[in-house]
Amino acid sequence: MTIALATLTELQALLRSGGITAVELMKAVLSRIDAVNPDINAVVALDRDMALAAAHEADRRFDEGRQRPLEGIPVTIKDAFDVAGLVSTAGSPSYGDRVPTTDASAVARLRNAGAIVIGKSNVPLFSGDFQAYNAVYGVTNNPFDRSRSPGGSSGGAAAAVATGMSVFELGSDLGGSIRWPAHATGVFGLKPTWGLTSTFGHVPPAPERRLPRDVDLSVAGPIARSAADLEVLLSTLAGPRDPLAPATELAPPRASEPSKLRVAVWLDEPFAPVDDAVRDAVLTAATRLGDAGARIDYTARPDFTFEESFEVYALLNHAIVAAGLPDAVRDKLAASASQFAAGDLSHRALQARGARLSAETYQDILKRRQALKRRWAQFFERFDVLLCAPAPVAAIRHDHNPRFHVRTIEVNGETRPYFDFLMWSSLATISHLPAAVAPVMRDPRGLPCGVQIIGPEYEDRTVIAVACMLETLGCCFIAPPIA
Repeated sequence: MTIALATLTELQALLRSGGITAVELMKAVLSRIDAVNPDINAVVALDRDMALAAAHEADRRFDEGRQRPLEGIPVTIKDAFDVAGLVSTAGSPSYGDRVPTTDASAVARLRNAGAIVIGKSNVPLFSGDFQAYNAVYGVTNNPFDRSRSPGGSSGGAAAAVATGMSVFELGSDLGGSIRWPAHATGVFGLKPTWGLTSTFGHVPPAPERRLPRDVDLSVAGPIARSAADLEVLLSTLAGPRDPLAPATELAPPRASEPSKLRVAVWLDEPFAPVDDAVRDAVLTAATRLGDAGARIDYTARPDFTFEESFEVYALLNHAIVAAGLPDAVRDKLAASASQFAAGDLSHRALQARGARLSAETYQDILKRRQALKRRWAQFFERFDVLLCAPAPVAAIRHDHNPRFHVRTIEVNGETRPYFDFLMWSSLATISHLPAAVAPVMRDPRGLPCGVQIIGPEYEDRTVIAVACMLETLGCCFIAPPIA
């Protein structure tokens, strides 16, 4: 295996021991980009001269014994985050020549730890799609099947990590944008507890409309080739907006081995059906943990319905997204709400209802969210984690129809709405819970399928620990078949 496909922890050990220099590692990653990126188109805004100069500086730090935790590690950053000195478009032609002078907070934390940002990774326009493509950089392909998407919105990020074009990535997640691409490309991803990592410097919202408080539901999190890498990266990323402030202390994992683990499994849900291959991946993960001694329960559920949780999420999510739309577009969406019956949970109805929320409705949503969080807390008194699908299907074929509601996906031969991608990710997102994705298996077409691991709020290390257990049990990254 090429050195560019080694894990972060393996590369840290090699760099510290002198088994490889930072310049050698950088050249290996840049060579990998030259070989792979023309077919995949995941890496954009690459700055080779800066990358090599930074690698030489990293080697000087190693020679002087001044190395930092991520010293000399080459990374790309999702093109939703500001990176000083690099074109940061957020997938929009209107930002095609925008070069920030300061890093997003999470990017600054990585740089302060020694990581070398070599370029950006592709995104959909304003990170608003489940596929990675835009008018600036074009389409990103899935390395397991180029006729398919690596997912989105962190699709370029996941594809870059899966192909060795970046050691790890910084992604963001509002509607599964870390978890769905990780599942679709066979890598590990973490949606942290909301507020644990800063999203300041992320687009959206637009740079001129930024607020000091993180946007509700939205998080920044790592994508990597091993679960252990997620642990290292979260310890760097966790912290307030000020990147120089100390990292946030994280609670230890509830269990370090399967025999001490209590696992609930949500396999089937009529409201949110999943493809058999995805269901098999979740079942395989649960079975492996069970065979290793974990207590598995296939019937336990938090004390709420999927429909209730999804409605609260969808209304708040659509309100957040609509806030960034032009007023005329937002008003048109809100006006269409009268076309739908009360209680209609279709994606169109929820989008219309969420476009403009009254103060009273917004407060009601927050109360309903608090009730969901209390029920999750009660559930996690009996269980350590919940396993479920990361998304309804494996990687989908490219579909760039500009009318999102016309797009569909196929679940066991049944046509389902494209926005069903929001379903399973919503469970953790609305209640601010951490959720990791670990690769599990390949479907009959050779496409990766993973499992989502949801844990208690602020117990991110527990979901990472379970991902580590699964990795030890054979649910690990396998490089795509790239020539």
